[in-house]
This record gives sequence, structure tokens and C-alpha cells, in this order.
Amino acid sequence: MNKKERRKILTASLVGSSIEWFDYFLYGTVSALVFNQLFFVTEDPTVGLLLAYASFALAFFIRPLGGVIFSHIGDRIGRKKTLVLTLSLMGAATFAMGLLPTYAAIGVAAPIILITLRLIQGLGLGGEWGGALLLAVEYAPKEQRGFFGSVPQMGVTIGLVLGTFALSVMTLLPEGSFMTWGWRVPFLLSGLLVVFGLWIRKGIDETPSFKKIQESGEIPKLPIADTFRYHWKEVLIAVGGKVVETAPFYIFGTFIVSYATNNLKFSQTVTLNAVMVATIITTILIPVMGKLSDKIGRKPLYIGGTILMVLYAFPYFWMLHQGSVFFLYLATVIGIGVIWAPITAVLGTMFSEIFSAQVRYTGVSLGYQIGAAVAGGTAPLIATALLLRFNDSYVPVAIYMIFTSIISLVAIWSVKDRTNVELDESEVG
Repeated sequence: MNKKERRKILTASLVGSSIEWFDYFLYGTVSALVFNQLFFVTEDPTVGLLLAYASFALAFFIRPLGGVIFSHIGDRIGRKKTLVLTLSLMGAATFAMGLLPTYAAIGVAAPIILITLRLIQGLGLGGEWGGALLLAVEYAPKEQRGFFGSVPQMGVTIGLVLGTFALSVMTLLPEGSFMTWGWRVPFLLSGLLVVFGLWIRKGIDETPSFKKIQESGEIPKLPIADTFRYHWKEVLIAVGGKVVETAPFYIFGTFIVSYATNNLKFSQTVTLNAVMVATIITTILIPVMGKLSDKIGRKPLYIGGTILMVLYAFPYFWMLHQGSVFFLYLATVIGIGVIWAPITAVLGTMFSEIFSAQVRYTGVSLGYQIGAAVAGGTAPLIATALLLRFNDSYVPVAIYMIFTSIISLVAIWSVKDRTNVELDESEVG
């Protein structure tokens, strides 16, 4: 494979992943600013916020189902076709959200339809991540697999940057205009992004790993059954390994929007901009960390980042409580921009290396999406509930972040580093 083909593969992986996460994160941020007022209408604003966060969390619990459905297709008929399906599904749901009437217009049907569309988003993303990751990893030369595997991970932060930037611009509108129509604009623009993403992916061939399976006739009839029969330990490792990558991220990137705005009296625009700057920095650092993992291994980088996460939980909240815009930026940049980068950069590649090709799509999707469901979607909800229970004290939230890090350290301890080993050299399970 020449440089032009490699660039094409990485672009297809990154663009699709970025669009999916742009769609997904829009909901998370808008739920804290708009949905709690326009769709989940209650007398108590905090209850409305909890309901909005609960709807945010619901999609995380549907993501494993999306992972099962689309990874079955991916392991049976190929990565490429699956990626077209997931991107189309996700884009249609997000576009429809931008057109949805509010509670004031159609009553209880509004939150019901919104939640349904959110669940469709979850199904699409459940299958998208594994396909985008394997598109990069299964094409990668062994000495660059860490770098290739880190590229689709950039889609997470690029999606968040795009979503945050779009909303930051919209929040500059008068509040009445933003609440009426301004928040809808990013959802509607996602339709154009989806068309572009499908065009990019159209010219991509099937991955070498899947071609080998087709040629050998070893395509599993029921990939999920083989995964749980032969790779259940690897699934558990992936679930545990995902916890530290997802829970703190949603504290740093989603929970902070309502916490800094409502509890610490920062403006929405300042808070969103702090998140955007931090995610731009981590977007730059992710491929750097991916390249570094090709030299020193995935596991050392992952463990180092996780230990730093443990040490940073209390300093993070201390900085926020200084009431300074500078410390708000600094706290967010260190959390998302620096500490989180090595963890997320190596996570996908490390997961890919512990599953055999026959069930790799299913294995990485299950581990990633179950871990996200358990620790990711619930993170803003748990953090908000802890604040209510302990009279706005941040100490329980910091302890919660430390707890998620320890879970992942335990889970990943037994993983053998397969850096610079051919991906399909031998069966891994």
C-alpha cells in the first residue's frame, strides 16, 4: 500500500468518526443548555437537568446493542458496508432532532420522540467506532499500528470541537433567538457532513484482515457467540480498560458545562470555549501519543496516563473553584488536553491487538460500548446526583474519578503488549 492509499484510508476513518462524534456530542452539550428547558419541562430546573442527562445516558446503554448488530454485519460481510450503514443512521437521527417541535408545541410527544432519536444515535455509534478503528488498524503496517489506530480516536475530539464551536457561535445570539432556533442550526448542518462522509468512504476497499478471512472461509456464523465462548476474558479487559477513558472525559467535557455555569457562575461561552481549546490540544497530541506507542508500547502509555488521572482528580476541582477564567482553562486543558490524550490514543489499538480477526469487530465493539455504557453516559448523571446528595461538595465527584481509574488499572494489568507484532500473525484468543 502506497502513501496515497494510506492517506485515503486514514481520511475515511477519521472523517466518518468525526462526524459521528459531532452528532453525538451535540446532544450532550445541548441537553445541559436547552433540552432541560424546552423538552424536559419541570418546576424544578435541577430535575429538568437530571432528566436531560438521563436521556443522554440512555444512548450509552443502547450502544452495546448497536455494537452487537453492526459488528455482526462487520464480521460477516465486511467493515466497509457496515460503516456506510452506521453513518447514514446516525446522520438521519441527528438531522431530525434539529426539526423536532418542543414540549410547548406538541406536549409529551416531544421528549418521547427526542429520546427515540437519541437511541437511534446510540445504535449507529455502537457500530461505527469499531468499524472506523479497524479500517485504520487492519490496514496499518505493524511498525505504525499505534499511529494508525490513534487517528480514528481523533474523531472523538474533532467531533467535540466541531460541536462545541458550533454551539459557542450560536450562544452569541440573543438568548431568545438561541433558545428558539439557534441551537437547531448545528443539528441541521450535520446533514451536509454526513453526505461528505459517505462520499469519502465510497472509494475504500475492504481491509486486508477481512479479505484473508473471506479467502480462508473462516467467517463465523455467529460472531457474538464465538466472542463470548473464546474471548470473554478479553471482552472483560476491554470493558474495564474503557472506564478511565470515558468517565473522566464526560466530567471534563460535558458535566463541566452545567457545573461551571450553574454552580461556579462562569458564562456558557467561556466554559464551552475552555472545552474547545482543551480538545484542540488533545487532538494534536493523540497522533503524537500513537506514534510514541509504536516506540515504547501501548501499555506503558496507558498506565502512565491513568496514574496521572488519579493524581489530578482533586487538583482539577480545586482549580475550578478559584473562580478564575485562567484556572478554568488550565484545569480543562490539563485534564482533556494532556492527561487524557495518551489513554485514548492507545486504547483502540490495544483492544484490536487482543482479539483474533474473525471476531475482532465484535470484540472491540462489545468491550468499548459496554464500558461506555457503564461509565460514560452515567458520568454526568452520577456527578450531578453526588453534588445534590453532598450539598454541592466536589469531593465525592473527585473520588468517583479516582475509582474509575483504579478499575481500569486492574483490568489492563494482564494485557500482553503486542507492539511491532503482526496483527494476524497468530490467533490471539
